Formats: sequence, structure tokens, C-alpha cells
Amino acid sequence: MVVLRSLLFNAVMFSWTAILCIALLWSLLLPKPAFLAVIRWYLRSLSFLERVILGLDYRVVGLENLPPGPVLIAAKHQSMWETMKLHLLLDDPAIILKRELLKIPLWGWYARKADQIAVDRGAKGRAITSLIEGAHRMAAQNRPIVIFPQGTRVAPGQDHAYRAGIFALYDALDLPVVPMALNSGAFWGRRSFRKKSGTITVEFLPAIPPGLAREEMATRLRSELEGASDRLLTEATRQPDPHDGGR
Repeated sequence: MVVLRSLLFNAVMFSWTAILCIALLWSLLLPKPAFLAVIRWYLRSLSFLERVILGLDYRVVGLENLPPGPVLIAAKHQSMWETMKLHLLLDDPAIILKRELLKIPLWGWYARKADQIAVDRGAKGRAITSLIEGAHRMAAQNRPIVIFPQGTRVAPGQDHAYRAGIFALYDALDLPVVPMALNSGAFWGRRSFRKKSGTITVEFLPAIPPGLAREEMATRLRSELEGASDRLLTEATRQPDPHDGGR
């Protein structure tokens, strides 16, 4: 049943997305608030498909830990799932992404309209400079800035180094950092065709205040984010699959 539900969902999701990438081109002409409303409608439609076809839902805890004004969100990245939820979880997030993603036909146009922070990771030192410049611009707009501190999707339970970007932004922006833990990878694997039923948890942890020494901040971020994500992973493994017992 997992394979059949996954096959159906993947077929419907990618077909629906391809159709809407063309059908919603007119939204690129809208003012940004109206454009974002259209994007959130599309993302909610994906959540509906997840619930109906996969039996996959999600819950969010710790929203009270999000301070007002600009903030750095250091998010775990375990699957494609969370990238499709950020605009539902946060108000107009500025997401740090690879510049080459903007070159994807049609999809890249929508990403440009959403005004994200695109970084050329091959530019080495210049990449950090452009990252900081872009983040300053977003902070001036009072937008939450989302960065995946490990720089790539990492399977649950696996270790991966934290890249320099999060620490450069912490030093440069003087903003609080809110770690965002999750367990999406237990249900929607990093490179897996199979998607399981259950409830994904996204948890916003208490903010790390600005002004700490980099080493102290790094130790605290890694300890708190990894610890919370491991705890959520343990909770996920205890969830029964209502459709087929996890087969």
C-alpha cells in the first residue's frame, strides 16, 4: 500500500504542479502580497493531497518562540517537504537557496517573484558577501530569513557539518536565531520514492540571542537543533501507520 499510495501521490503532485506552473503565470503580474496569496493557495493544495492520498499531516509547535520583526530561522533540512511548507509556516520568508534554482524553467520565475536570497555557492568568498548583502536587505523589510545551516538535505539521524553561512549571518546581522527542528525525513525520505502516513512535527525552539561568541553560538545551535530533531525522530518512529502498519 505504501508503494501504491506513493506512486499515486507523486503522479498527482508533479502533474498538478506542472499544470499550475503554466496556469498561474498571470500571478507574476500581481503585486507581491496578492502573488504570495496565490502561492499559499497552491501550497495548501499540496497539503490537501498529502492528507487525502498519503494520510500525511503535520503539526507546528513553538510558534510562541518566534520573536516579532526580522529573525534568522536555522532550519533542519531532511526532505523536499519542508521547502513546500515554509510559506505556510512563516510570513513572507526570505529563503536562502542555490542560484541555479532560479534557472529552472517557470519555477525559477516564481522564485524570483517571491524575492529569495540566491547564492552562487561556487563563488567562494564572494558567496558569503552576497549572502550577507541579501540578508541585510531582507532584514530591512522585517522578513524572517530562513537558512539550512547544513547546506543540504541530511537524512534523519545522520551527522553533517554546519556550514559557515549561518555563523556569518549571525555575526553580521545581530539578530536572534530560532532553531527549527523537524522529523519530515521519517515520512518523506531525502531521495526516497516511498512516503509514509503519519504526522510530521515542526518545532520552533527558543531563540538564541544575538551577541554570543561564535563558538558558544555554534555549540548551542547544534546541540539544541540536533537534540530536538533526534527527539522528534524518536516520536515519529513510534507512530503506527493507519493504512498498512508501515509496510
